[in-house]
Amino acid sequence: MQLTPHQSQYFAWQLTRHAASNSLESLAPTLVNAQIDLNPHQVEAALFAYENPLSKGVILADEVGLGKTIEAGLVIAQRWAERKRHILIIVPANLRKQWHQELQDKFGLSCLLLESKNYNALQKDGARNPFASDSIVICSYQFANSKAKDVKAVDWHLVVLDEAHRLRNVYKTGNVIARTLKDSLERVQSKILLTATPLQNSLLELYGLVSLIDERVFGDLDSFRTQFGQTNREQTLQNLRQRITPFCKRTLRRQVQQYVPYTKRIPLLEEFTPSQDEQEFSLLVSDYLRRPNLQALPEGQRQLISLVLWKLLASSPQAISGALETMANRLQSVLDDATSPDLLYTLDDDYEALDETADEWESDDQVNDKPNVREAIRQEVDELRLFREKADQIRDNSKGQALLTALERAFSELERLGAARKAIIFTESKRTQNYLQELLKSTSYGDGLVLFNGTNSDPQAQKIYKEWAQRHAGTDKVTGSKTADTRAALVDYFREQGTVMIATEAGAEGINLQFCSLVINYDLPWNPQRIEQRIGRCHRYGQRHDVVVVNFVDRTNEADRRVYELLAQKFQLFDGVFGASDEVLGAIGSGIDFERRIAQIYQQDCRDPNVIRHSFETLQQELAGEISAAMQQTRQVLLETFDETVNARLRQHAEDSKVILDRYERMLMDLSRTALRDHADFGAENHFELLSLPTPALTNQAPLGRYELPRRTGESHLYRLGHPLAEWVLEQAKQIHLPAASLRFDYAAYAGRITTLESYQGKRGSLQAKLVTVSALAEAEQHILVAAVDQHGRTLPEDDPDKLLRIPATVTATAIDIPDNPKLQQDLAQRKNNLLRQINERNLSYFDQEVQKLDAWADDLKLGLEQEIKDIDREIKEVRRTAAVAPTLDEKLHWQKRQRELETKRSKSRRELFRRQDDIDDQRNDLITGLENRLQQRVEEQTLFTIEWELV
Repeated sequence: MQLTPHQSQYFAWQLTRHAASNSLESLAPTLVNAQIDLNPHQVEAALFAYENPLSKGVILADEVGLGKTIEAGLVIAQRWAERKRHILIIVPANLRKQWHQELQDKFGLSCLLLESKNYNALQKDGARNPFASDSIVICSYQFANSKAKDVKAVDWHLVVLDEAHRLRNVYKTGNVIARTLKDSLERVQSKILLTATPLQNSLLELYGLVSLIDERVFGDLDSFRTQFGQTNREQTLQNLRQRITPFCKRTLRRQVQQYVPYTKRIPLLEEFTPSQDEQEFSLLVSDYLRRPNLQALPEGQRQLISLVLWKLLASSPQAISGALETMANRLQSVLDDATSPDLLYTLDDDYEALDETADEWESDDQVNDKPNVREAIRQEVDELRLFREKADQIRDNSKGQALLTALERAFSELERLGAARKAIIFTESKRTQNYLQELLKSTSYGDGLVLFNGTNSDPQAQKIYKEWAQRHAGTDKVTGSKTADTRAALVDYFREQGTVMIATEAGAEGINLQFCSLVINYDLPWNPQRIEQRIGRCHRYGQRHDVVVVNFVDRTNEADRRVYELLAQKFQLFDGVFGASDEVLGAIGSGIDFERRIAQIYQQDCRDPNVIRHSFETLQQELAGEISAAMQQTRQVLLETFDETVNARLRQHAEDSKVILDRYERMLMDLSRTALRDHADFGAENHFELLSLPTPALTNQAPLGRYELPRRTGESHLYRLGHPLAEWVLEQAKQIHLPAASLRFDYAAYAGRITTLESYQGKRGSLQAKLVTVSALAEAEQHILVAAVDQHGRTLPEDDPDKLLRIPATVTATAIDIPDNPKLQQDLAQRKNNLLRQINERNLSYFDQEVQKLDAWADDLKLGLEQEIKDIDREIKEVRRTAAVAPTLDEKLHWQKRQRELETKRSKSRRELFRRQDDIDDQRNDLITGLENRLQQRVEEQTLFTIEWELV
């Protein structure tokens, strides 16, 4: 369909206007731009987060696995499109790269991942505050806490907090990080808290999370306890539910299964027995690590480095051998009075998860206290080199042989499931990765073997990258970032040609392997969140088969066995449909803390199985991992909606989203077909071949070649509203000067049927389109009003004038004189008045919602004050009873005096109550006055075009 200039301008404004925040059309441009499968619960969550412009934020509490990252991503992309670009995302350290990759791949958003190294580099380059970036900023909780002053200095448009349950105890004075972040984000007007477990053990946690969003939802802590402490009362919970419903939303997995199909996890356990040499070597190193004083471990880092060494010891002789050599060389440099490198960062080559672990690890308090230091260092150097020699002498790696057996078992299971013969093997050590590569090279798995790690610098990876870059040259698949493109090339190779991928922890972040159904934890992390992240590479949306998960357990190591049982049974990581439960992952808060507890058990003298058993039983008791039945019921009442209600809503969202998305994509392609007709060949489907640029300004921004909307092949450029070529097309159409003209609309040429227009065939009339911008509540929304009348002065009702503009048309005359039509202007005025009334009613509902919130907040504070007086009243009654039965005059006089003191205190408290109640009312009234000022509408209108129309 070739558009007339009038239709082009109409379509361009429809595609770019700021729609009302509570409408699905407000998200439509973002949905067109995003590379996501449209799931209705995610659209609903994004609309919920975006709906009320007066709200300071929301808690999105969907169950694990429903894509809260995508939900937040939709809001982030929308804010970005609105030029509100000061956006901060605070996440656990192990999720930073995953967020970075998701926002880049799914939404085309550039992000700055801030951590110590590049933060310092940016400051050296002149950036006074690296957080004040032109990109979306992603950082960890620990880093945001350490740079709280810089965070506070930025006027953020949006802050997203992932795994926000980490902050749920912010109301406790000892929770330093939570309280620091709350203070630094206090002025932020829009926050999104993502957590599957907003309520774990106490309603006070919900109070804490809500206070992070808005301090004026509940009163103080005491008044909250007074009102909502009795959770066994149904009315109490209903009142609380009413208070949190406007900004807390939860969807359950069972409610979306018709849109998001899930497969199961099938666990396989491969037990092995180390050789005599391996056991003796392990005991030697274990005894060394348990010594109270070690010169090799720097002060303040002993626990962290010990954790790393325990993990390397369990990984392979090759892994621990390299670390032992590193430690010996560092100590030797001390003896030689040479500069010794920081051991922590030299171990990074051995243990790839070190950066993530160190980022959230607090320094040890322990300080080494040894006399005759140089002699102690000499002894340790000799010991470490002896250990290294013993490690290198081990030839029989029983765990490696167990892997060969496990692969055979697991591939047989994949064959039974009908899944592709592909496996990803995770190890925590790069040296173990190299050992496994050598082990598998000589087997039948050698031909399809590929490595994946943090550098991907090995010759095979570079060869795969070069071939991939050459094959995809000139397409959107090539981003220009060698790191990102190498990762993509390795994943594509694994999908298309590979059988086994051996990955370090880098493979657990930001890559999607739905085509692979076998996850092998050669080294099992002690952090349940990292395990879930690994398995989630394969067991995710789009996986068509059940996923087999293989783990290894050393039969001779009671501690290893107990760790596995804890992760398998307590955390339920390896079987079932959904993997780890919300309760468990939410309960542990930081998985790093959990790793620390495990490391402490290993650090003890744990040769006695009874001691080990007792240690792990104690750890289980300390875990706040199981919500009581009463608390589960409380969470259901407060946060969950009936399935039938949710299903009906999601069904409607699914239908409406598809209709709107199809309409927007069709409008963009029709507009582009018209604007680029001299520069591109358009196919019958939504694709075209760009042959030349319409303007030199697009050089280096819009490469020639094939474009698709939506993406189908992956080999074409993705065409979307945010693409520079599409932006040029839209801007050109909006800037066209349109004098009055005559348009003939050909109903027979329309590929469809619009029954309400059929009665106008053979008629003519006039039509006018206006752009109306309404500003209120610090938001501006745009509406296109189209009115039309026929030659008899009859108005076309409802949306018939808009439908008319979708019919193929030709311009029959331009620069004509169209006299004013009172009926047309009257209809436009009526449409405008109806629009303003609807906007006003909607904004009044937001206003009422805020007023109710402020009223409840004020009442909470007053209740807290009144409670103090009630407590004094109770104490006075108790004193009276005591005085009445006092056996002596002195005691009676004592209690009478006490009564008078309390009565004086009560009188003073009453006067204070009245004063503070007046203060609260004044605060409330000031806030409401501010809201009333924001509610005032400012209306601007612009006539886009006026035409005479004829429908044939």
